[in-house]
Amino acid sequence: MLKLEIEVDIFSGRKNPVLELEGEEAVQTLKRLEPANELKKDQREMTPSSILGYRGLVVRQKDKGLKLKTLPRSFRVVHGKLFGPGLAHLAADENFENYFCGSKGPIRKLSIGRNISSFVNKERTRSFQLSKLFKTKRITWPARILCKCAPVYEPDWWNDGGQRQLNNNCYNYATNYRSDTFAQPGLAGGSMYTSLSCAAVKPASVADALVDVPNANNKCAKEGHLAALVVAPGIDFHWYRKSINGFWTHKPGSTPATNLDNSGNIIPDPRTADRGPYTDFCAFMVVKHGHIKIR
Repeated sequence: MLKLEIEVDIFSGRKNPVLELEGEEAVQTLKRLEPANELKKDQREMTPSSILGYRGLVVRQKDKGLKLKTLPRSFRVVHGKLFGPGLAHLAADENFENYFCGSKGPIRKLSIGRNISSFVNKERTRSFQLSKLFKTKRITWPARILCKCAPVYEPDWWNDGGQRQLNNNCYNYATNYRSDTFAQPGLAGGSMYTSLSCAAVKPASVADALVDVPNANNKCAKEGHLAALVVAPGIDFHWYRKSINGFWTHKPGSTPATNLDNSGNIIPDPRTADRGPYTDFCAFMVVKHGHIKIR
């Protein structure tokens, strides 16, 4: 029996929601996603992979014996376009995401909140606008030492496309702590957050031995390094970390680490960065190296 796994790539702190389809529903889904016209070079713009918010649907054909030959085992659907190994085409049904993410579509089967369909569709609109307007500018990444104890920005180490990148989220990255568990605030400290709000996630992080510094005001930490917590209320959390040169970097979910915000700008202060749906700035917090434990 044909089985499909469809991941909605939208979260940063939490694991993305995944829906499984099988049998006739899976067959009909793949028919809607068959490759149509190949994209021309100027049509291959894609939402930047490390933005905050909607980054597309990741479709995986799970049954080893059955597979639609025109599609790879794993591919991405974003704004009616298909991307994957040997794949850069329009989908046969360019409106598949409208169907899938609609209030009556398969996304309703996911138990991730009553308003998830409206949230996803709002972020789809934002993502589509970014795919048209986002230009990676030529930026100068200052090679200075401003925060002596802060981590160096080393995207190649995190962005291996495999174990490190896929299994370590924004919390892992911000604390510079690889756990390969998609770490959750408070889980290691025995006080897991109970809601997706500043009031819940911040004390959960304190339980993991992060230090709340309400007067930090974006200044370098004297010991350890500075991190920043933001929240998409009721939806998800996200973290940034201050680098040795005084600018900020982050890693949205399982995507690559980046030094840019949602507008393609470097980040001198996360409070003023384009954070997409993560509208609530919660706190600056200090990560003391060797003191914390997360999982």
